[in-house]
Amino acid sequence: MPLKKSLRGPKFYMKYLILSLVLVQFFCLRAQAPKYSNEFLHLGVGANAFALGNAVVASSEDVSAAYWNPAGLTGATEWLQVSAMHSEYFAGIAKYDYVGVSHSLGKKGVLGFTFLRFGVDDIPNTTQLIDNDGRINYDNITTFTAGDYAFMGSYAKAMALPGLSLGGTVKVIHRRVGDFAKSWGFGLDAGLKYRPNSHWKFGLVARDATSTFNAWIFNLSQDMQQVFLSTGNDIPTNGLELSLPRFIAGVAYTHSIGSEEKGFSIAAELDIDATTDGMRNTLIKSNTFSLDPHMGVQVSYKELVHVRGGVSSIQQFQAIDGTKDWGVQPNLGLGIGIKGFNLDYAFTRLGAAEAGYYTHVFSLKFRLTQPKKK
Repeated sequence: MPLKKSLRGPKFYMKYLILSLVLVQFFCLRAQAPKYSNEFLHLGVGANAFALGNAVVASSEDVSAAYWNPAGLTGATEWLQVSAMHSEYFAGIAKYDYVGVSHSLGKKGVLGFTFLRFGVDDIPNTTQLIDNDGRINYDNITTFTAGDYAFMGSYAKAMALPGLSLGGTVKVIHRRVGDFAKSWGFGLDAGLKYRPNSHWKFGLVARDATSTFNAWIFNLSQDMQQVFLSTGNDIPTNGLELSLPRFIAGVAYTHSIGSEEKGFSIAAELDIDATTDGMRNTLIKSNTFSLDPHMGVQVSYKELVHVRGGVSSIQQFQAIDGTKDWGVQPNLGLGIGIKGFNLDYAFTRLGAAEAGYYTHVFSLKFRLTQPKKK
């Protein structure tokens, strides 16, 4: 009976729509190298990065660098850093979680581990809503979860050239749609960071450097296959889904406000994402690649308080009447640091301005020293 009650609420219809989108994405549109493959890997981590418009490839120097630019892990000099984030999308229907851990090996380098999950739970499976007698039977409705998972191991080391560091990440990806379909994937990221002085930082990342693959396996019952055939859809077969390389270049500049003794500073960064999977809705686009610039500014007082703002997702939006306008995604945030603890907050938007999908993101970070031996 709880399922019948849920049918009356708006969340049921949203999840019904998500079911339809999931089926289309995973069962109908599986080209060899589809656009937006494994897109959950590009959402970002850390409220501080969200507030800066995700322009942190050059400046990220903590545990989150394992995600943004593994070369930046060399800045995580503490024995252990731990970071975590939880955010929810579309009125709490979709949930996005992140946990990161880094461990300094001294001159040998820094290790990092990142876990990501993006999932929608309790999606109604309405493929058996109509029984064999042609009657609607709500008791036939079951629920399932569509979840994307990533396990990432990173390593970074400083080079002989002062200010230069290199890093790499190995990614294992698992995606599951209930009991209907699942995939395992593998990919590699590579990063470079150069800091010639205290003002300038440069970063370059190659995500999915050798292309990332997902091997899909489908397990559809005879009844579900019949539903696909009766609705004019093809029965999916096992196969590979590829994610083509994405390159991100960033440059950051930091400058003290007034004398250094006062502790005020301002930092700005500009990043440009270059995707290679065809034309996207970005500022610069072509059939071969697309360029998506985004930028952020941060004003800080020592390591205690950070005020952040950023601009990202410079896109064209089409109104109902067919007119097109350019729009951007604004981002704002605040960070507070107390000794080995950081709390960061971001207020950002999802989708077009007309949609109004604003969300709040919080993240935590702990810096821990090595326990003293007794």
